[in-house]
Amino acid sequence: MLLNRTDVKFSFHRELLSDILTLAKADYLSLVINEQHYADYETHYFDTPEYGFYLDHHNKRLNRYKVRTRSYVNSDLHFFEIKFKSNKGRTIKSRMKIAQPDSCITEECAEFLKTKAGISAENLKRSIQVNYKRITLINKGMTERITIDFDMSYLIDGARYEYPELIILEVKQNKSSQSRFMEIMHEQHLHRVSLSKYCFGIASYVDGIKKNYFKNQIRYVKKICNTAFN
Repeated sequence: MLLNRTDVKFSFHRELLSDILTLAKADYLSLVINEQHYADYETHYFDTPEYGFYLDHHNKRLNRYKVRTRSYVNSDLHFFEIKFKSNKGRTIKSRMKIAQPDSCITEECAEFLKTKAGISAENLKRSIQVNYKRITLINKGMTERITIDFDMSYLIDGARYEYPELIILEVKQNKSSQSRFMEIMHEQHLHRVSLSKYCFGIASYVDGIKKNYFKNQIRYVKKICNTAFN
């Protein structure tokens, strides 16, 4: 599961994905669930009314958190999750299984949040919903996981925004080491792009929010989505 890991992100147009998957086929296995090579995800993020978690990321604060529920739609599995980015560059995820996602943080989840992160749930509210499909690849040594997210959409204040052209790919390892997948990305002339799905959505669709740090990412995504392939 790699709940304590290093990760590297890439973002690119979906037309490039087929060649990447072909090159990875010899070294990586595809996770298959119910005979499908992808899974549907639905994520609801929680933040303070002032978007404190978002601003921690924007202001490049070390040791920062994100709080969310995540639903594995095809499997009808749901989790309350706390995602911690340490000052050592590691991503540490704590989670507990829940029956269904709720519009507010339940008492049980609030206790989990307080115990794991020292954060009070009283002032947190749902901020944004993100849906996408995910392909998961695993290297044959079981030390590296590749997640490939596509067909991403946001739901905020009743409006939906879709990104069918965008791929967000993440290379996840329990420690930084040589990676065939990183070699493939280099061969395809694709460079690291640190793009948080949550922060991108908030920066793009919340009026009056501070977003200077994410303006380059927003421009980059618009460029990807406006690229035409023959």
